[in-house]
Amino acid sequence: MSSRVYVCHTFYHVYIACLKEFYRGADGDADLILSKMSNKFGTMVERAKECPVFKNVYEYDEKRPEFFPELDELKTETGNIVSNMRNRIRFCKAFGKRQEKFVPVDLKQYKDIYVFCDSDPIGYYLNYKKIRYHALEDGLDCIRYYDTARYDNRGHFKIKAAMAALGLIHIQNGYGKYCIDMEVNDISVLEYPCKKYVELRRTKLTDALTQDQKDIMLKLFISNLDELKARLNESAGKKTMLILSEPLCSLDVRERIFRDIIAQYGEGYLIMIKQHPRDELDYKKLFADCILLDGTFPMEMLNFIEGLSFDRVVSVYTVVDSIKFAKEKIFLGDDFMDIYEAPEIHRQNEYI
Repeated sequence: MSSRVYVCHTFYHVYIACLKEFYRGADGDADLILSKMSNKFGTMVERAKECPVFKNVYEYDEKRPEFFPELDELKTETGNIVSNMRNRIRFCKAFGKRQEKFVPVDLKQYKDIYVFCDSDPIGYYLNYKKIRYHALEDGLDCIRYYDTARYDNRGHFKIKAAMAALGLIHIQNGYGKYCIDMEVNDISVLEYPCKKYVELRRTKLTDALTQDQKDIMLKLFISNLDELKARLNESAGKKTMLILSEPLCSLDVRERIFRDIIAQYGEGYLIMIKQHPRDELDYKKLFADCILLDGTFPMEMLNFIEGLSFDRVVSVYTVVDSIKFAKEKIFLGDDFMDIYEAPEIHRQNEYI
């Protein structure tokens, strides 16, 4: 059993776990838990077991609330705040308890537990078991664009936060009783304060990397690095644009979004599309004229490929601040998405 463990739900989470371990010296005293709930880690699981950064690697068959239909009645809106909160207290405890048989290790044995997305079932489990842990932001500056804790608990937030602080209910991102702190990239960009926020700039972690450490991560995340480099070399001597795909809207609307991006920003460019791990649109078939980079690695890995440079990178919601491989970075955001869906679907912070 190691001293530390990271509970990860996405490739990006594993990337940050690696950065943190390298920054502290990578002494090999850390374990990795990969949740299978929302991401297919595939062959990376075996590569992670061979990676010198982690001592042990576990898979976690994390279960969503829908897996337990007997809890449905506790999620039903009653029209009465007292009844709703009573049901929520019961739900948080019952849901956390039901996770126990799926958690692959005894988390109480670790000195430090780092959890990305403690809004997921693992957060309810830790609250139920009264296990203290460190929370980390889901994505780069993600709370700036979508403060899930306040949005999910809009209406009487202060009351709910007080109940979470007592351990009666669970609220993510630094409001739970057993959350020690909530690590974010940049506190200055966050509109609402939380006393548990702690700042650790991601650039501080990446700037400290050695080339050997970058090579270790490339080997961990990319199984076919030579093939990827060959695809990227197809752009030699051409103007290039990289589009970061995302699981937006329905599949038909999503196709229209990326066709519109190409029409608006891609004229005269060789187009590459970096597929998001959870984006199931068939880009290979629908965008046959584009070069497709698959979704089995975080786009930050492109920063580590020596000499790689795109003339333009376009993103809808993926934060592009960490990108070093582009001459021009275009972040489209809410105004762009207003064209494709009702604003209240994606302008969550405006409805807090």
